[in-house]
Amino acid sequence: MTSGIADGPVLDVRNLKMHYPITSGVFLQKNEGVVKAVDGISFTIGKGETLGLVGESGCGKTTTGRCVLMLQKPTSGSVYFQGQDLSGMSGSALRAIRRHMQIIFQDPYGSLNPRMTVGSTVEEPLIIHRLSSSKKERRERVSQLLDLVGLNPSMAGRFPHEFSGGQRQRIGIARALAVEPSFIVCDEPVSSLDVSIQAQVINLLKDLQEKLGLTYLFISHDLSIVRHICDRVLVMYLGRIMEVATRDELHSNPQHPYTKALLSAVPIPDPRIEAQRERIILSGEVPSSTQVPSGCVFRTRCPMAIDRCAVEVPEMRETSSGHQVACIRV
Repeated sequence: MTSGIADGPVLDVRNLKMHYPITSGVFLQKNEGVVKAVDGISFTIGKGETLGLVGESGCGKTTTGRCVLMLQKPTSGSVYFQGQDLSGMSGSALRAIRRHMQIIFQDPYGSLNPRMTVGSTVEEPLIIHRLSSSKKERRERVSQLLDLVGLNPSMAGRFPHEFSGGQRQRIGIARALAVEPSFIVCDEPVSSLDVSIQAQVINLLKDLQEKLGLTYLFISHDLSIVRHICDRVLVMYLGRIMEVATRDELHSNPQHPYTKALLSAVPIPDPRIEAQRERIILSGEVPSSTQVPSGCVFRTRCPMAIDRCAVEVPEMRETSSGHQVACIRV
């Protein structure tokens, strides 16, 4: 895989924020505060690139993916897809461009309608976007898509409960590919699958990227999977970006204390190395998104924190080519 940033980014996210109001009272009119799910993040994804988005549960990864696709309207900020600002688009214009942006959901069990056959599920986007002129043409396209993701086209008449988790995720991938998108958000697509099946689905995504020229935003909490499929990695904590680097640079030279802690928790196959290496155990729990710490959001758990961290919000700065860190101690 090669990064296409030099050709201009497919996706350009600028100062994206997603704040959910907390209301109370009989008519929910009293404002009690906000949940800062995503709090001012910026990044780009080049053509043909896979950008990994990692972090603990509740850090804002999935919300970021949904805001990028405008499945949720961001509180503020801009999302440019192939040079077009999605945040200012109307419903009809957004629907037209959404054909080129799709999502693969985390749960292969909950993301498929149990009352629809697999063929109908994959065919539905073709009908919605009017991409075929006849039922015969749609059925042929469904057969091609099922074959593309490694399923027998004769399975089109079956229902989701007749498939394993890995097969259901392949169906979800086929549905996403039906409208021939150029950009796909992969929202933890293998987290609910067995390890052996995870490898198969990851390899399928890589093969499809090469065949179809796809661009991915790959959301995950598993750094070992991210290293296998991603070109660059963006580390999030409490709605903000902590570090951005290439996958190899991030693993060989992590700069932010949060990234170091995440990497220290990744198992190493060699038992001798695993026994000798130092683990970084973070103190305390992840703070609530309703009570984000002042200054650096990571300071309450950071082993390097000083008094200055409580009052100064660290800016992203480049420590080496393509490697950016948000930490005043680095």
